[in-house]
Amino acid sequence: MRPEGGMDDNLLKVSSKRLMGRVAVITGGARGIGAATAKLFFDNGAHVVIADILDELGSTLADSIGGRYIHCDVAKEADVESAIKLALTWKGKLDIMFNNAGIAGPGGSITNINMEHMMTLITVNVNGVVHGIKHAAQAMITGQKGGSIICSSSSAAIMGGLASHAYTLSKEAILGIAKSTACELGVHGIRVNCVLPHGVPSEMLVSAYRKILGKTDLSPKEVSEIVAERGSLLRGRAASMEDVAQAVLFLASDEAGYITAHNLVVDGGYTSACSQMSFIYQS
Repeated sequence: MRPEGGMDDNLLKVSSKRLMGRVAVITGGARGIGAATAKLFFDNGAHVVIADILDELGSTLADSIGGRYIHCDVAKEADVESAIKLALTWKGKLDIMFNNAGIAGPGGSITNINMEHMMTLITVNVNGVVHGIKHAAQAMITGQKGGSIICSSSSAAIMGGLASHAYTLSKEAILGIAKSTACELGVHGIRVNCVLPHGVPSEMLVSAYRKILGKTDLSPKEVSEIVAERGSLLRGRAASMEDVAQAVLFLASDEAGYITAHNLVVDGGYTSACSQMSFIYQS
């Protein structure tokens, strides 16, 4: 049925593109959640710069969505600055920064944690996000006076026992820096938020499950099935890359225009309630 007023189908299609003409930089955008977000941003009208260390995957994806690719190790401030400068050179502005890149950290007991490995993780997961916020904010303040910065944290940041000590520390630190910078940058119209995925079958999570369960051939589908059974209130339903990408799209869009310093948890309710108690409602 054509809407009242006679708007044609083509206009409807254009108006549904929530990021039309926006320019975005996505770190860790070559695969996983970053790649899913890059594709969704493109589908919604955005111009996307993919910044990653996976050159072949990143270049191929960027070409497929009419975007740009740049080699970027987020632990190096100059690399992150270069990624944002590429967006400015290409399109003259930066509207969205998705600080998504991250790595897994050393596991094991706190009594024998490898501090050198831990510092490597912090350099990527925490410093990398700070680099992204810093240089995105500079571009947004001097440019269009506004924008959306989104940082990828984890359900491990708000619930103990879900990941290694080092990874948990790094992801909770991201919540702190996002809220702190949201206080400063709000006067410039810049929103800073976090997205907290849980149980998404990324390369990182699948690798962790393989190690924990001692099954080197464990597939992403099998990991999703485990999460769906044990890590969600929505039994039979696990998170996908696209679920997280949709959350990031919302935070990047005008629909979230009055949302800042917020942690958007994508966890099927796992960190909010006990799925093991659901049996009491079935009697």
